[in-house]
Amino acid sequence: MAGSQAGHDDEEALPDGRRENPGAARRDDVNILHMAWGKRDRDDEGGGRRGYHHGNLREALVQAALDLIARHGPAGVTFAEAARSAGVSPAAPYRHFRDRDALLAEVARQGFERFEAMLTNAWNGGRPDPLKAFENMGRAYLAFARAEPAYYAAMFESGLPPDANVELRDAGDRAFAVLRGAAEELAGRLPKERRPPALMMAVHFWAMAHGIASLFGRGDAARRKLPMSPEELLEAGVLVYLQGLGLGPERPK
Repeated sequence: MAGSQAGHDDEEALPDGRRENPGAARRDDVNILHMAWGKRDRDDEGGGRRGYHHGNLREALVQAALDLIARHGPAGVTFAEAARSAGVSPAAPYRHFRDRDALLAEVARQGFERFEAMLTNAWNGGRPDPLKAFENMGRAYLAFARAEPAYYAAMFESGLPPDANVELRDAGDRAFAVLRGAAEELAGRLPKERRPPALMMAVHFWAMAHGIASLFGRGDAARRKLPMSPEELLEAGVLVYLQGLGLGPERPK
């Protein structure tokens, strides 16, 4: 009887005469709370973390890949490590990228877009004059390698074919088109009989700038030391090259 009375004491009268047990209500609240957390956990396990509800998982993976490249080089990028760095499940990257190479290709594509913008800004339509603008473009090449070593490595040292996908190929072509356009402007200053192919000039300049950037101007620990700055070395090389074509400042007599 005492136990029965205690049970009634725990109950509260409702307007219609029925009695409600507060303990049961609390159990219902706990069940509802458990269901809500359970749903959230299941969403997270499927890669649907709240941080990526607005479509930023793709960029989070790109940033994770950049961080891995900065620490370990392109060879250190794996899907599992990128997912771990981004805070998602190992299966989540497959929502946006076919495989690790596709992720690296996206990093490289973004790098080429930044690279193109820097070259275009430096060339500045050939102003203040084409020779000076050409020199500025070389400095921009070195500046990009120094400021963006992870992008630079993804673009040129990841082992990806330049045409790994259409977007990557197009981004690389647009960046090279800036060099080629500048070469065409300079070649046009020469008489036709002494005018070299603009494509050859662009490739020569690219090889010179890239070699100096990769050996002496890079922004990581692999940079080799020089008794001069990489900019000075590139400026001297371009000057010798242009003078050999009959361009550039007049040689002192």
